[in-house]
Amino acid sequence: MIWRLDMHLSNARSTRRFTGQSNYPARTVKATLLVLLGLSQLPSSIHAQEASAGSIKRGGVIRYGHFQEPSCLFGGWVQQWYLQHQYSDNLVARSEGGNIVPWLAESWTISDDKKVYTFEIKPNVKFTDGTALDAQAIADNINGWLSNDPDLRNPTAAPYLGDSFESATAIAPLRLQVKLKVPFQPLLNVFAQSSQGILSPSALKRGLTVNCENPVGSGPFIVEKWHHGREVIFRRNPDYNSAPATAKHQGPAYVDGITWKFLPDQTVRYGSLITGETDAIYDIPAVAWKDANSRFFVLRHLTGGTPLRLALYTARPPFDDVLVRKAFAYSTDRRAAVDTSFLGSLPFEGNGALSQSSPEYLPELGHSYGYDVRKANQLLDQAGWTERNRNGVRVKHGNPLIVRVSYSNAFLKPDGEQALQVIQQQAREAGFDVRLQPTNPADFFAGKNLGPDDYEVVLLYWVAPGAEIFRISWKPDQNGESNRFNPSRYQDLTLWDLIQKAEQESNAVERTTLYQQAERKIVDEAPVIGLTVLDVTLATKPNLKDVWLDRGSVGEPVFYDAHFDDK
Repeated sequence: MIWRLDMHLSNARSTRRFTGQSNYPARTVKATLLVLLGLSQLPSSIHAQEASAGSIKRGGVIRYGHFQEPSCLFGGWVQQWYLQHQYSDNLVARSEGGNIVPWLAESWTISDDKKVYTFEIKPNVKFTDGTALDAQAIADNINGWLSNDPDLRNPTAAPYLGDSFESATAIAPLRLQVKLKVPFQPLLNVFAQSSQGILSPSALKRGLTVNCENPVGSGPFIVEKWHHGREVIFRRNPDYNSAPATAKHQGPAYVDGITWKFLPDQTVRYGSLITGETDAIYDIPAVAWKDANSRFFVLRHLTGGTPLRLALYTARPPFDDVLVRKAFAYSTDRRAAVDTSFLGSLPFEGNGALSQSSPEYLPELGHSYGYDVRKANQLLDQAGWTERNRNGVRVKHGNPLIVRVSYSNAFLKPDGEQALQVIQQQAREAGFDVRLQPTNPADFFAGKNLGPDDYEVVLLYWVAPGAEIFRISWKPDQNGESNRFNPSRYQDLTLWDLIQKAEQESNAVERTTLYQQAERKIVDEAPVIGLTVLDVTLATKPNLKDVWLDRGSVGEPVFYDAHFDDK
């Protein structure tokens, strides 16, 4: 998604309404949280979350406070990935160091031409509806992802694999073979993402509507009930025997279940942890960041793929001119905007091409387009925007320099709205008339304010382990088919050639070099401008041990190893 915007993705719509402003004005949120921070005092020193298997207490239900509620419990949006990780298993996993390790596949081999992958599947695994999880079940999933069946098609797998995938076949009960038309080196990274979790083929036959409500996987937890607008109830899978190599133990989960609460207001969510109504919460508010680190156990993951960036519409004026794109980047102090908005809890990211946690990331590009209003003015003059109207807005051929910024809290944390307001004010000095277009998630995913004439800038991200995200963002329109995942509408065949060469290059060093050449080209041409990272943060009570964040790409909370410690 990570950016996770499929403009026609019906099963990613949130049921929460967004009015264009935070639920509370920024000052009220901060004031309310400051009151809550003083309500109780918890120990400032948190012991390491480690416990020997023999001393682990079993039982209890984790009360977890999450942010946004999707309209389907699986799909292509990160908010769905968090949920899917709890009840489904993947073919492979990705370790914290970025290595691909076993999960449902115990081992695998790759042909010399890099086009045939053969996986040996873990025996005696079943979905929670009793269906055997064998090679055929996995093949049915993968073939469904790349099919045209709306009940089976996977909105994340298809953009990655559509050009390279040939077939998935069970060549033995526990042996899966995946054939590609051309080599695609990021294949295992794609298989490690939670949106590629394997679901019961028997359950999938019920249709998307039923499966959205009650999906069936083989994971450590079972979806028991979804109380819309409130929570999802997960209960422990007592027969679980297929944990990934990244897990701390094997066998069923230690806890009896999870109550996954939807608490969209950050004041309420963080306050619930302070008052003891939850055991863990997602997305620590910036104003509470220091306090959370002093009294709770805090986990944090910076996602790979793209950062949170401003995508500039390059198919028409004014951003069809690279000079104007660069002028817009120089006209705002985005670093100060991020620092002001997030109170130092999130870093500025000037590299709009790639997130800083991606292996191919070039640190020197993280400082691109620093604030320089003098340079912005020079570039706009050079581009022919030399006149200004009585409001100080630049004009060319009678057209004012209007920049409409579309965004949604599906991609922007509540703290981040202030950053856009700062950018809006600063860009005016160079002659830009920036107009903010907040859109609630349901309308945003349905395409509101995202048509070809609706915006000049859209704020978003798409998570991935690394530079394989370039295929999603920069594939040019081909054969009359528009790449709807490219909101910049930037079409560069030279860039696309670099990306394809990198995907097919088996030598890791050479592949990284090619990806970094593409990365430099993207930053230099400025179809996107960096803003900040997408982080996943969790705060847990001191007595909840061994919660961790997955490294597939999103940093999903993993409660499989979690347990309560009364001490």
